[in-house]
Amino acid sequence: MKKLFGALLITLFSFQITMAQDKITWLTFEEAAAKTAENPKMIFVDVYTDWCGWCKKMDKDTFTDPKVIGFINENFYAVKMNAEDSKRKFNFKGKEYTEATMARAMRVSSYPNFVIMDALMENIAQFPGYREPAPFLSGMDDLLNKFGK
Repeated sequence: MKKLFGALLITLFSFQITMAQDKITWLTFEEAAAKTAENPKMIFVDVYTDWCGWCKKMDKDTFTDPKVIGFINENFYAVKMNAEDSKRKFNFKGKEYTEATMARAMRVSSYPNFVIMDALMENIAQFPGYREPAPFLSGMDDLLNKFGK
């Protein structure tokens, strides 16, 4: 009976770990800033617009890939940022921003665009354009090897 109970607990625990990785943990910009202040980690910012078809394709095809999900969740704080949202305001480094003004400050001019920030919240790289899972992971892995975790 104890062995059966132990096996059931292990199975349940494994299922919870798998379920925790079923999607990317998207944060707001200010949530990511707070988390990296507590526990330094690079930040991955997906800058998109509502009308961008390639952005929707990234969400549907690339950001649902289990390997991409695991990689992003393990190595980054992930942020979704609508480059046309001028309503929600937040403070960053003593200035007030909206998602639209932050996207402009990051010099994003095409979509989708992925901005990588170091743990000090400085932009270190930008990857514009749609990417399928394998090339996306390859580029992100190269970035981590170059700039470290």
